[in-house]
Amino acid sequence: MTGNENQGPAHKRNVTRRKVVVAGGAAVAAVGVGGTLAATANAGQSGKGAATKASASSTSAEACYTLTSETTEGPYYIDADKLRADITEDKEGIPLTLRLKVIDAENCKPLKNVAVDIWHCDALGIYSGYEASSTGGGGTAPTDAPSGTPTGEPPSGAPSGGTGGGGHQEPTDDERYLRGTWKTDKHGEVVFKTVFPGWYQGRCVHIHTKVHVDGTWTDAGYEGGHTCHTGQFFFDEESVLASAEVEPYSTSTTERTTLTEDTIYDQSGTTGGLLKLKYNKKNIAKGVTGSITMGVAPDETHDSTDTVPGATASASAS
Repeated sequence: MTGNENQGPAHKRNVTRRKVVVAGGAAVAAVGVGGTLAATANAGQSGKGAATKASASSTSAEACYTLTSETTEGPYYIDADKLRADITEDKEGIPLTLRLKVIDAENCKPLKNVAVDIWHCDALGIYSGYEASSTGGGGTAPTDAPSGTPTGEPPSGAPSGGTGGGGHQEPTDDERYLRGTWKTDKHGEVVFKTVFPGWYQGRCVHIHTKVHVDGTWTDAGYEGGHTCHTGQFFFDEESVLASAEVEPYSTSTTERTTLTEDTIYDQSGTTGGLLKLKYNKKNIAKGVTGSITMGVAPDETHDSTDTVPGATASASAS
């Protein structure tokens, strides 16, 4: 971010899958993008009163959520110079509405006015700012091009485009499509307009993100503060296969790495960044809505220098 400053290592809070005891039974607080917290009393008790509902005071007790997995930022991050919620510019592709919610993973409270970055490749696997070094590809697909799920492991030594290999690279051009930064509202929510990403050699379909806190919004940008989360969002195979039937995705000649083959996604579902997607299964071209709640540790610094590719932020994967 403009004027971004990394603070020293903060005290690690070791947030795991916490549970709240409600009316003598265990209850798990579930957090959704709409910000609703729900705690359900354990109804498996014997004797009278087993079905007693949790009181309002009980449900106000806030439990949480596993910390959302930290990942590497990859080589194609550009410090925010586009403060906007619509990052599409003129790029072709399936419309994607990305609904994000940011909460404190210790108490589930929404984090308002924090800065959220997202950036990703276009429908043919090209990153703005790095068009010369991106590994996407397009054009007429060969007649013997494989369809559906590819086999085999990602090629070794392939350009990472986000796997952390080679570290950060300096931009090669002035393009900035499919990149942007915007702030969360009082509910900790922010909505971006973009397009469904394509794929490139060695990686599954994904979107990069960073969350910055404790800074100040000014006319020049988001000043000061620190990065408390660096992560990636992922798409299930069904949606990716559907997108591959739509132009311009269908013109890609680049071999695709599946979600299970990817070296960054930790296979932990929502905790690992897997988006909840909604779209017309018969016509994905009409558009997709992706949503997720990110549990972060706002007093910690996670700017990608503390992560190992494929590592999770929690010992528990669910």
